Amino acid sequence: MVYATYGRAGIYMMQEYCRLLGVGATEAELRDLGAMIGALSSDHPIAGVARRTKDFTYPDALADALLHPRDRAYTVPQLHCWLERCGLSFGRWVEQAPYLPQCGMMARTPHASRLAALSPPVQHAAVELLRGTMTRHNFIAYRDNRLGESQPVRFEGDAWRGWVPLRLPWTLCIRDRVPPGFAAVLINPTHTYPDLALPIDAAQEQVFAAIDGKRSIEEILRGRAGSNAEQALGFIEKLWRYDQIVLDATN
Repeated sequence: MVYATYGRAGIYMMQEYCRLLGVGATEAELRDLGAMIGALSSDHPIAGVARRTKDFTYPDALADALLHPRDRAYTVPQLHCWLERCGLSFGRWVEQAPYLPQCGMMARTPHASRLAALSPPVQHAAVELLRGTMTRHNFIAYRDNRLGESQPVRFEGDAWRGWVPLRLPWTLCIRDRVPPGFAAVLINPTHTYPDLALPIDAAQEQVFAAIDGKRSIEEILRGRAGSNAEQALGFIEKLWRYDQIVLDATN
């Protein structure tokens, strides 16, 4: 994990404010600083960060957030450059859906097709700018001389047939008060963006129910033909993009 630049703009503004005033880490100074932040307008950039984190609840956490002498944040392009300098290659985001133009409201914007035409690193950089509130980047990286692909999951070719989908244990399947025409809504609670909730219809729910951590994708699709098989495969790929499943690709 590294900090993300844009979502922490309010923190860096307050860090600069503390430097200008020479605010220290004594109990009294931290108490006054917390009161000062609490008095700010609700549209100040620090207000959204304060609502989403617990850093401003405790004096020690407040000091770590606003008085830390070494605090470096990265944009997506800076992260890729840093990994390259370190002899590493990017693998994937731990939660990838917030970065993908195929997920959530990003797929419904007028620029969806233009975003999808970009290379993945540029896609992710563009979506970070559109999201605007990411405060950290959680990712997996590999040594750049590692044998094999850093990201082996590709749905081109036939390799996917032997992969085994596994549901993430913390994801939720909600069947109450779902939108008209849908059977359920899938939610990954680690996502902080509500647009990443995934409504599914009855046919998709059948495919989702067949994912038991034992059957391969080929076995799940068995008995389906033509467009039904293509739609089911596309749905499994969508589940993977939305961080609802991971794929055991060892076979």
